[in-house]
Amino acid sequence: MSIMIASTKNLIQKPWIWSYLGMIVVWLATITFTKGLGGGAMITAALSFAAFTVIVGIGQMFVISLGPGNVDLSIPANIALSGAVATKIMDSSNDMLLVGFLVAMGCGLAVGIFNYALIRILKIPPIIATLSASFLILSTAIAYGRGLKIKPPTMLAEFATWQIYGIPILAVFVVGLAIVMSVVLHHTFYGRSVLAIGQNMRAAWLAGINVERIRLSTYVLSAMLASLCGLLLSGFSGGASLNMGEEYLLGSIAVVVIGGTSVAGGKANVPGIWGAALFMFLLVTMLNTFGASAGIRLIMTGLIIVAVITLAGGEKQLD
Repeated sequence: MSIMIASTKNLIQKPWIWSYLGMIVVWLATITFTKGLGGGAMITAALSFAAFTVIVGIGQMFVISLGPGNVDLSIPANIALSGAVATKIMDSSNDMLLVGFLVAMGCGLAVGIFNYALIRILKIPPIIATLSASFLILSTAIAYGRGLKIKPPTMLAEFATWQIYGIPILAVFVVGLAIVMSVVLHHTFYGRSVLAIGQNMRAAWLAGINVERIRLSTYVLSAMLASLCGLLLSGFSGGASLNMGEEYLLGSIAVVVIGGTSVAGGKANVPGIWGAALFMFLLVTMLNTFGASAGIRLIMTGLIIVAVITLAGGEKQLD
């Protein structure tokens, strides 16, 4: 019994557990209100939509883990650009799917390097640099994708929407991605270097870590994951649109914080991102089900997010 109590206490102390508890509570509240109707469909929808947030959230998590001030605000514009360019290149052809993927990744690579160049060469703070870059990236997407009405290849659309027994295949893929990135974070030199830089950049440099190379790699990683999201989102939505990345600006940051990653850097948590993404989707679904107005939904969403972050214990986080 004492072992069980100790295990429960240790579990509660982990910051990411609150996102999963919050997810369960809002789901139960919703199905109670609907008398059990649509509970399974709600979970299926949550897994589908949360998968995209998790992809960009992982990239954002690595950036935020670099320390205070590090954040990637170019994610929405990058999603729009990568989706538009890849869709136009593929031109609805399954034979061009690999080319479209490589082009999307190329967009991410270019965006990541450009973001870091603004930070490193021009000495612009990351928040300002990535925000400024987003305007240029979105302008490029508008110029390139204006009037773009091309359907994605059927193979891409099927992968993004395929379900087996109510479980989206895309969600399974993103779970696998999250596992890989968790291993990268905690069991590779790169991941440990990111956390070391976030804890103390000078100490990391004195320990022999190439700080600037790690920072460059991290901004490139975030951008490439956003590009992957743009490619998959274009398949899921039936085509690319210039505003399809808008909700991922604050969403990518919110799931990182709610999921247990320290905004002060040096402490990160991958599993919590999935819990936070599911919680965010189910929260909005619950408020819609209750018939809350748009203003009330925003207020309630903000208050509940603050409550979850407070329960998570702020900076006392350990993964």
